[in-house]
Amino acid sequence: MPAKSATLERRGRPAPRLPYGRHWVDDQDAAAVLEVLRSDWLTTGPKLGEFEQALAAFVGTREAVAVSSGTAALHAIMFAAGIRAGDEVIVPPLTFAATANAVVYQGGVPVFADVSADTLLLDPACAEAAITPRTRAIVAVDYAGQPCDYDALREIADRHGLALLADACHALGGRYRGRAVGTLADLSAFSFHPVKHITTGEGGAVVTRDRRLAERMRVFRNHGITCDHHQRERQGSWFYKMAELGFNYRLSDLHCALGISQLRKLPDWLERRRAIARHYDAALSELAGVEPLGVRADVSPAWHLYVIRLDAARGAMPRDAVFKTLRAAGIGVNVHYVPVHLHPFYQKRFGTRRGLCPQAERASDEILSLPIFPAMSEADVEDVIQAVRDAIGEHR
Repeated sequence: MPAKSATLERRGRPAPRLPYGRHWVDDQDAAAVLEVLRSDWLTTGPKLGEFEQALAAFVGTREAVAVSSGTAALHAIMFAAGIRAGDEVIVPPLTFAATANAVVYQGGVPVFADVSADTLLLDPACAEAAITPRTRAIVAVDYAGQPCDYDALREIADRHGLALLADACHALGGRYRGRAVGTLADLSAFSFHPVKHITTGEGGAVVTRDRRLAERMRVFRNHGITCDHHQRERQGSWFYKMAELGFNYRLSDLHCALGISQLRKLPDWLERRRAIARHYDAALSELAGVEPLGVRADVSPAWHLYVIRLDAARGAMPRDAVFKTLRAAGIGVNVHYVPVHLHPFYQKRFGTRRGLCPQAERASDEILSLPIFPAMSEADVEDVIQAVRDAIGEHR
């Protein structure tokens, strides 16, 4: 547990904002990056493979392919899954826009299927109802760090001959029925943005059991070229060939060194996130009109986000008012997310409109993400709880 508060001041004077998420980088991380800075390889060097092996071992899968961002990871899984122009991919709307954008990058069509009211995860029944002859894949989004109902989604995907893909960017370290997130879908994408469970500065990865798909993604991240500079150097060769149209989605050795160092700390950080979530559960479930998201009994969430719903009909202050009140108190709450189908791009390009996914739309007006990250002290957690209580009491 951190020895001191993650904020410097709180009472009496305006406090620095306690954000909803924050990275934690220490001297060990800095030393790992400095070692690479002093080496011969800043990118396409040995740290890339070392990080991929460490990540695959942590998840418990065969292959990991590191890329430059979580968005790049999502694009890579669409490429590897063979999504092409006109193909439909089922996506829940309560996610970051990149989940659906990755489908569009490949020329595909995102088809939005609603979420379950309690967990805000993709509703398997809604996913199946959205399948058409053009559907090629289903994307499970592990919202807030809770794994989706993968057994139900797998049964649907297999019965219809579809790929099951996972946007697991919130869920590194989560488990579903005893199985690790990253082993549940055909391809799973992670993000290493600074607010996620570990950070590489910016970065992401795809994990899979399929070695052939992993190799396709390694070519994809390197302009579609079948070998990189480090490989050619080892072979004493200059020759390379571009086999497919790819992108520069490489992750440098600097980023990978930071990721290796961060990954060693992840088990302890996950425990801290879970402890904070339990603290919030006990304290906030007593407040009328404040409801934490439902958590299935057969999962262990990774708790990227701690999301509450504010039901004004049951006595809570409207969400936007609570947002402003807590921000004014120095608590950096946030909202995750505006449903993707309500963004102007999707409304103009694909004709999506309000009413398409009523559960997600209702939730988006009520949800609020509270601060949760490993460096939070007990005092920080109590400050958040008290600020929420004060906001609800002030409203009454």
